[in-house]
Amino acid sequence: MTLRHLVNLSDLSPTEFRGIIQRAIELKQSRTSYEPLKNKVLGMLFEKSSTRTRISFEAGMIQLGGAAIFLSPRDTQLGRGEPIEDSARVISRMVDCIMLRTHSHRTVEIFAHHSRVPVINGLTDRSHPCQLLADMQTYFEHRGDIAGRRVAWIGDGNNMCHSYIETAGMLDFRLDIACPEGYEPAAEFLARAGDRVRVLRDPAEAARGADLIVTDVWASMGQEEEQAKRERAFRGYEVDEKLIALAARDAIFMHCLPAHRGEEVSAGVLEGPQSVVWDEAENRLHAQKALLEFLLVESSPVRRLAAH
Repeated sequence: MTLRHLVNLSDLSPTEFRGIIQRAIELKQSRTSYEPLKNKVLGMLFEKSSTRTRISFEAGMIQLGGAAIFLSPRDTQLGRGEPIEDSARVISRMVDCIMLRTHSHRTVEIFAHHSRVPVINGLTDRSHPCQLLADMQTYFEHRGDIAGRRVAWIGDGNNMCHSYIETAGMLDFRLDIACPEGYEPAAEFLARAGDRVRVLRDPAEAARGADLIVTDVWASMGQEEEQAKRERAFRGYEVDEKLIALAARDAIFMHCLPAHRGEEVSAGVLEGPQSVVWDEAENRLHAQKALLEFLLVESSPVRRLAAH
């Protein structure tokens, strides 16, 4: 079986990306017992705390018949300075798949290079591919294929924004990013996106006519000391009722959570009829089950689809 990783969304083909979305929808709707990962073990390494990532991966493995092991830095020799390469070589001899939620994207890249088993990026400072699988599943469920649609990203050009840029190219939608000066996404992501992505300063211009509006917290984990500075920089970038009224009539709103009501999003929008954030959060479970099946089961529907 060919060893596959999900370090970046570009590790998938557009066909595989769409296949995982459809498979996630099928697994969500299924009511039959299905345990293709019986006796398989997922090793989960967390440098950053988590609610949705930990629960969705652990529950997903159990529902597919397998098991998951949670490890923080204080639980492993990584926390005492063991080289990443050595940990990857050892851990991958004992488990069937590894998921890392870590600060540095380079950590996941090194792990994947030295691992005998699939490695999944559960979040890094550069990207959050698993969240995009769930986001796109949610859009497909509510509005159908996203190809040809317009998406507005409001706020920081962070790891989530980078993954939206990657997804725009893979799933063929336009992306308008409204962010303050100095908080743009990395130039390398923009260069690969070409004219499919625009960086704007005016949130209203980005939101006008959009089919999907997305935002994230202004200060991510590890940026707490910048909170006051960021609050000043992002003033005017809140997704509120006035802003979302500029979007398409059937536009929906997403946020990867946790959300800070009254900062990047108003309580009225987060709890309002256009918000799909609770479906989006639940879909982390289903999208990751589809991903685990794809990576660990040679005869998985997505692998068969991609082979044709």
